Amino acid sequence: MSVTGNKVQQAISFAVAGLATGSMPFPLERDPVRDEALRKLAAVAGDRGWSIAVLRDVAGPDADLLFPGGPVEMVETWSDVCDRDMITAMLETDEPRLSQRVKQAILLRLPTDTAMRMGARTGFGVLASPCARGALRRSLLRTVNAIWQAAQDDSSGVTYVTKRMTLSMVYGATLLYWLSRGRDDAALAAFVERRLADVLRLGKVKARLSGAAHTSRAAETSASAT
Repeated sequence: MSVTGNKVQQAISFAVAGLATGSMPFPLERDPVRDEALRKLAAVAGDRGWSIAVLRDVAGPDADLLFPGGPVEMVETWSDVCDRDMITAMLETDEPRLSQRVKQAILLRLPTDTAMRMGARTGFGVLASPCARGALRRSLLRTVNAIWQAAQDDSSGVTYVTKRMTLSMVYGATLLYWLSRGRDDAALAAFVERRLADVLRLGKVKARLSGAAHTSRAAETSASAT
């Protein structure tokens, strides 16, 4: 992996680790004209990068006026467009199992399309730059939340928070795998399946340990009372 690639990987890892303490970021401006300009730019961003000059070239000489925040705003908004596309695609799912709906949503969000993956690599380079001011973390938070929304999860309270914390680790690992080796549909699906299975196993272990601890405390209380 290149030096730039290592920096992106490190930035994503730090951003995912920090999601546990974050609240949802502000919503982004959504406009069909902006979306269309970004679709044109994303198609070539893997080769040409996310710059104002390329945006003007593919979307018109005044397209820069759509994104006064420059490349960082462009990439952060593009991530939101991809989140919305994923949610729309998931509306037709008839999968009854929540874990499998989560898997479907992740795979829709991270397709094996080469142009999208290469555009994402250059885009994360923009979001990982010092001038991005937390845009990478905000984008990942929105995506994790969008995956649960797409999976039709209706949890609330503490469960709402813990689910997003857990999924941030799964999505972060999958994102790094996708960026470096996400060319094969079956291999990517198997990777996601393993990560989700690890989460389920960990949950069962925690439940057993919690149950054993509760039983032990109850026994100690009973013994002390006699």
